[in-house]
Amino acid sequence: MEFIVLLLVVIGLPLFLGIVLYNRFVALKQRRENAFADIDVQLQQRYDLVPNLIETVKGYASHEKETFQEVTNARAGVKKANSQEERIQAENALSGALLNLFAVAENYPELKADQNFRELQSELADIENKIAAARRFFNNATSEYNTSIQQFPGNIIANMFGFSEATFFEIEETRREAISTPPKVDFS
Repeated sequence: MEFIVLLLVVIGLPLFLGIVLYNRFVALKQRRENAFADIDVQLQQRYDLVPNLIETVKGYASHEKETFQEVTNARAGVKKANSQEERIQAENALSGALLNLFAVAENYPELKADQNFRELQSELADIENKIAAARRFFNNATSEYNTSIQQFPGNIIANMFGFSEATFFEIEETRREAISTPPKVDFS
């Protein structure tokens, strides 16, 4: 009788622990997927806003064809992305291209004064803030997931069932520098 109880404990406890850990990994992975879906909604809104923004700027800066082409190509890259990693890279490229577009807009005071452009710029700023919040939630979910599959004994179960580390949604270094550089103010 004691042998059977001991056998059940020796076999049952690791099995139970394995089931609990596996289910936790699945739940954390799903939470991360849902967090990316939240980002995706905001990114889609930004994606849909870009053509209106380009057309507005084109009206004032028609000779900036290279910048418009860069934004258009970056936007097309978003549509072509097949994985989360490719999508993150494509979105970073689009963000950089949009920064260049706004840099071009700085050279046209009449454009900056245009009501339509200001509304689009405000809408884009709002979307960017929502993307940043969603990205923080996604990265938190990614961190929790990665930590759980790296800790013992979870790492054993994770390796057995093919759970691997996931990537964070980070902004590119060039965009990070552009964001951290304070704007120049000139009252002359």
